[in-house]
Amino acid sequence: MNNPSVGKLIAYLQRINQKELATLLKPYEIGGGGNHSYLLAILTTPGLNQDQLTSQMKFDKATTTRCVKQLEEAGFIERRVDEHDRRSILLYPTEKGRDFEPTLRQILADFNRRLTAELSEAEKHQLEALLTKIYASKQKGH
Repeated sequence: MNNPSVGKLIAYLQRINQKELATLLKPYEIGGGGNHSYLLAILTTPGLNQDQLTSQMKFDKATTTRCVKQLEEAGFIERRVDEHDRRSILLYPTEKGRDFEPTLRQILADFNRRLTAELSEAEKHQLEALLTKIYASKQKGH
């Protein structure tokens, strides 16, 4: 790589990470494309509707719909009609999804440790702070 931009490096890392995570998660049949992130969101906040999930995940509605469908078909989540608004469908983890949570969190923690293994603790904190600063700036529209 000949001095790629910060944006290009982030994109490269994202693609590499997604491929590696897909390989690690394949035995669990959770699907690819960030399905694990959607499952974690539903595990963390059971009862989200798809619009809330889309907003939280920062993806488009079509991606959310596809991931929710895959997670439901794999038995990790279920859809329930909202008792207060029958037009709204809420997303909940199934027993299979809840049982998988510790394994998923361990896989992700191990993955993140390997990702930053070459960095000192100070460098890890600095990287996190810088990425958080860039993210916050983009959230504000800068």
